[in-house]
Amino acid sequence: MIQPRLSQALQRIEVSRTNAATDRATALREQGRDIISLSVGEPDFATPPHVIQAAKDALDAGQTRYTPVTGTARLKEAAALHFRRDLGIETNPGQVIVCNGGKQAIFNALLATISAGEEAIVPVPWWVSYPQIIRFAGGKAVPLITHAGNNFRFDAADLEALITPSTQWLLLNSPGNPTGAVYPAEMLRAIGEVLRRHPQVMVLSDDIYAPLNYTGQPHATLAALCPDLADRICTVSGVSKSHAMTGFRIGVATGPQWLIDAMGRLQSNSTGNPCSISQAAAAAAFEGPQDFLQDWSARFRTRRDMVVQAINAVPGLSTPTPDGAFYCYIDATPLMDRFGDDEKLALHLLDHGVAIVAASAFGGRNGFRISFAADEAVLQEALARIAAALA
Repeated sequence: MIQPRLSQALQRIEVSRTNAATDRATALREQGRDIISLSVGEPDFATPPHVIQAAKDALDAGQTRYTPVTGTARLKEAAALHFRRDLGIETNPGQVIVCNGGKQAIFNALLATISAGEEAIVPVPWWVSYPQIIRFAGGKAVPLITHAGNNFRFDAADLEALITPSTQWLLLNSPGNPTGAVYPAEMLRAIGEVLRRHPQVMVLSDDIYAPLNYTGQPHATLAALCPDLADRICTVSGVSKSHAMTGFRIGVATGPQWLIDAMGRLQSNSTGNPCSISQAAAAAAFEGPQDFLQDWSARFRTRRDMVVQAINAVPGLSTPTPDGAFYCYIDATPLMDRFGDDEKLALHLLDHGVAIVAASAFGGRNGFRISFAADEAVLQEALARIAAALA
């Protein structure tokens, strides 16, 4: 038998633990178990009808061939409109790349620019794939620790203390996964001042959750607030979270021309173009009505408040109120004497019919993340199971 010969790059990473938790819950349901999955960040709302119709129209029109590797002209125009209208970023279609989801856009940007031993600063708790992608590229993920007392945000001085001559990137996710952290304009401007003193540092601004901001203030993003730094910022967005289109696998990014070109070169040798039908649907999502997003955001906010109240009523659990996205990052430190670690706690909750993701998957400890992107009745049942499991 041939022994497995995995590349050094693959040996540096592990399977996404959020995907693993969701797959485990799916497998148990297929075995007949009653499992509520709060492990995946996927809106439960139906994809808007005009988006579905656009996909059907594309099929009927025979749009089933290859498209340009970096996206159709129509979708690039629509994405540029989105960046200008919704994020305040002045860009043009030539500075836009369309990828197979926001994750591929991040993967392309980091693999195109990180060499062995170079560093990327990542706030912790972090989205599970950030450090994995950095390590795959041969780089080092440098954790920037944040705390619940500051709503899981870092200050500009905390960032500057970690910058070295090897620092290539800062990864900035607002609203954030897994914490829901939102960086207001004044904090981003202070970060911009630090970046001006360190011209080698680029920023990956992951704005995929931009429509889900509960602060009452407009969404703020670094490239719009600090246009003089725009040639060092790659902003990632998409339709998965905003328009309930996770399965369509479309992400978009804008940034300096040299980086967009490099990302396209990498994509041309990996996946090639994104799905032609999905691109037509995504163009309709960006071009079409956006007013329903406010209604969806209000629903998520109601769910957030329900979840926060219920979690904080369970002895041993606590969570701050997230300012955005659709996650609660829950501290369970008082329960660790009972369970030992957060993975054992996660398995205990799974035994009681609720799938969550342990905090250790996000670089944290002694807690877990739940998604409140689920129907209110489903959330109520899941919260009741969690309370009963920990009673």
